[in-house]
Amino acid sequence: MSKESLLPLLARHVLAHGLGQASLRPLAKAAGTSDRMLIYHFGTKEALLADLLGFVAGTYAQALDAALGGERAGTRGQALARILAHAQSEAMQPFMALWWEIVAGAARGLTGFALAAQAIMSELLGWLETQMPERDPDPRGGARYLLALIEGTLMLDAVGHGETAREGLLASGLSPA
Repeated sequence: MSKESLLPLLARHVLAHGLGQASLRPLAKAAGTSDRMLIYHFGTKEALLADLLGFVAGTYAQALDAALGGERAGTRGQALARILAHAQSEAMQPFMALWWEIVAGAARGLTGFALAAQAIMSELLGWLETQMPERDPDPRGGARYLLALIEGTLMLDAVGHGETAREGLLASGLSPA
């Protein structure tokens, strides 16, 4: 087994069970190996989690790219609607649950969570810049604006206030649908 062959197995486990089950033994069992072999391949548990979360983030980004078909939206509002529709789909819910777990860990100051969240956000911002409309006057600023709207909308949705988010987007002129 190699690091590259272990990551999909570990990701499947973490997406199904969360980070609470991300200690070495359950991860090793999910990957069909030993905890010693995980340390051999990744060096430390912290490095394993960093690589694993990076892999999960890359998988999520690939799923977004596939869902959006590589075609840029005509407006920021269209980009927002397309991204939210995909992020709120049933297929993406394991990713979203894991994301909120990472956010909560970062908020609690748990080791490695803030760095993981920052790395994921940086990747997402770079990706969002590529999703801005062709003639967007400020793709960098637009990506940051949409990220705030996306994260706020998804958080409100996760806590049962999806309608609040939709009403807010409608009031701003950025209809999510």
